[in-house]
Amino acid sequence: MSSEATARTYELERESDTLEFGRALGAALRAGDLVLLDGPLGAGKTVLARGIAAGMGVTGAVTSPTFVLARVHRPEREAAPALVHVDAYRLVSLDELDDLDLDTELTEAAVVVEWGEGVAERLEDEYLLVRMNRRDDDVRELVLEPHGTSWPDRLPAGCPER
Repeated sequence: MSSEATARTYELERESDTLEFGRALGAALRAGDLVLLDGPLGAGKTVLARGIAAGMGVTGAVTSPTFVLARVHRPEREAAPALVHVDAYRLVSLDELDDLDLDTELTEAAVVVEWGEGVAERLEDEYLLVRMNRRDDDVRELVLEPHGTSWPDRLPAGCPER
């Protein structure tokens, strides 16, 4: 499925909008899902990841895993999948990504990778690429690019598309 045919663009004016959008996305995630967050520093990737975690039922602090590379967050509900939050910014090679063993995690968890474009797509044929940009007026623009057949029907509703 072409991502261009199904890409959706959203404008999020406040941080709370980004968190709420993440909650909606997190509520739709299931074990085996791969979400790649891409955008420059300050675009809101970690804020979106915090919202995703909340939507998945994760409690506790969700911060950027820049220096540890990956963190596993467990939800309160036992039947819900875990969230593996990865920061690929410091990865130098694909071998380092392989060392994280994320393909194994994908059987039991949803994996969200900040700075994932160009690195983590090879983990799954089906994934959601979220391109984020922060405009000069501080509005965040999100472009959701679903790859595969399962994503288009599960994309969050509720935020106005641009």
